[in-house]
Amino acid sequence: MIFDIKLDLTRKARFVAGGHWTDPDPNLSYSTVVTRESVRIVFLIAVLNEIEIKSIDIGNAYLNAPAREKVYMTAGPEFGPDKIGKPVLIVRALYGLKTSGAAWHAQLNETLRAMDFVPSIADPDVWMRAASKSNGFPYYEHLLVYVDNLLILSHDPKPILTCIEKFYRLKEPATDPKTYLGAFIKEW
Repeated sequence: MIFDIKLDLTRKARFVAGGHWTDPDPNLSYSTVVTRESVRIVFLIAVLNEIEIKSIDIGNAYLNAPAREKVYMTAGPEFGPDKIGKPVLIVRALYGLKTSGAAWHAQLNETLRAMDFVPSIADPDVWMRAASKSNGFPYYEHLLVYVDNLLILSHDPKPILTCIEKFYRLKEPATDPKTYLGAFIKEW
C-alpha cells in the first residue's frame, strides 16, 4: 500500500502491485494516448464550429478494468484480522502491474463503443460520433483520451457526461479545461 500527500495537501492511499516481479506478454501491456497534434486539430474544429469543451478525470480508473494477469498477494491487516497471512487473488487492474494501463484502455474503449463512438483512423484515442446541433447543423462530437483524462467536445456535452457517469466515478464535476497535456488553454 502506498500513502501519498499531494501538492494540494490531500492524502491518498492506494494498493500498488509489484509489477516489476511479473513478466507478462508485451502485447498485453501496450496502451496509447492522444497526441498533441490531435488535440490541436480538434480544438480548432471546436472553435470553428462553436462547440463546448469539457474536461473530466475518471477516479480510480484502473480498478474499473479486470486484471489481465494472475497476481496473488498475502493479505495484511487492512483485509481484516481473519484474513491476515492468507493468499488473495487480485482480480482488478491495480496500479503497478505492467498490464493495467492496457486493461483500462480496453475497458474504456468498450464503453465508448457502447456509446456509439468510433476511434479515428489517424489517432485511436480520438473518438467520434455523428451528431447535429439544435438548428440541424451536422457535426461530429469528439472524445479525446489520455489515460483517465477525457476531453469532451460537443454542442451539448451533458448527455455524454451523464452516460460516462453511469459507468465510472468522476474525481470532480466536468470543467472547462484550463490546461491539457501541459499546455494552457485560452478562449478565443
